[in-house]
Amino acid sequence: MSNGLRYAGQAAVYVLFCAGLAYFSDAPAYRHMDPGAAVIKLSLTHAGKPVSECRRRTPEELAALPPNMRVAEECPRERSPLHVQLAVDGVLRVDAVREPTGLHGDGAATVYHRLTVPAGRHELVARMSDSVRVEGFSHERRADVNLEPRQVLVVDFDTEQGGFVIR
Repeated sequence: MSNGLRYAGQAAVYVLFCAGLAYFSDAPAYRHMDPGAAVIKLSLTHAGKPVSECRRRTPEELAALPPNMRVAEECPRERSPLHVQLAVDGVLRVDAVREPTGLHGDGAATVYHRLTVPAGRHELVARMSDSVRVEGFSHERRADVNLEPRQVLVVDFDTEQGGFVIR
């Protein structure tokens, strides 16, 4: 095979490769989100309350323990599961129960859901129960939001701010 023919074949392969690269750099068109839609993200990490109260040990119980383990109060490590709900315009869209993480069930639980909704006005109701010792939901937040097209709204939970935060 002659060198000229080999170089021509190699140039043709390069041209085809570059043409394919140029085409796929812009096509097919990718739409991340519909132009008239918005996104609501429920994203939170929270440690539930302990499953029971601490209790004081009796003097007899303390005497039975080795000296290095004599602590007056015995507190459970296990945490309550989280029960989280998110309603959009009166329709329950998220109803999640998450168990605590950790070897002894003493860590935080994480909830993440992504909802696509039409842009415009929406009524949000976020609820959470973080204690098995309390009936119903211990935290609730209602909000009316106006979502712009392609806007991303995050519903989070911040203990320091006292509950649900909508950003």
